[in-house]
Amino acid sequence: MAGVTKNTVVSIEYTLRNSSGQVIDASEGRGPLTYLHGVGMLIPGMETALESRVVGDDFEVVIPPEQAYGQRDPAMVQPVPVSAFKDAGEIKTGMQFYAQTPGGRRVVTVVDVSDTEVTVDANHELAGQTLQFAVKVVGLRDATKEEIEHGHIHDAQDHNCGERHANGQCCGKHSH
Repeated sequence: MAGVTKNTVVSIEYTLRNSSGQVIDASEGRGPLTYLHGVGMLIPGMETALESRVVGDDFEVVIPPEQAYGQRDPAMVQPVPVSAFKDAGEIKTGMQFYAQTPGGRRVVTVVDVSDTEVTVDANHELAGQTLQFAVKVVGLRDATKEEIEHGHIHDAQDHNCGERHANGQCCGKHSH
């Protein structure tokens, strides 16, 4: 098969480090990351770095914030009334919640708590950071017609879409 192109199912092993060299994430011990290439499942800089790669390619890439999770946006740090968290129990700095935003569902992190407000940060935890990846391509295959239509890979267990389907089929309602 040719190298990585749009609608290729790609499996990679990786180690992610910040600009100080500290390991942030790695596939070691979990198995390779497998995804559908070219549909926005990875940060743009990684998708670009993987274009045309073949099984066995082992490389390093430095990805600036603009091609990763963007720069930190101060407007994404906002106070929310404590009453919005009435069912959450005791709120502490560092806790994370899902919030529905105009851009869809996103994780927010509590950065400050007062008697009346909870300040949350909706920036991605890696926003503003230059990322260093060590990557090895360990698998490639053409995506199936169904995978291309649904925009994600299918696997006998959970189709990589976060739900288990009783009949073993993908429901097709996911937009990843």
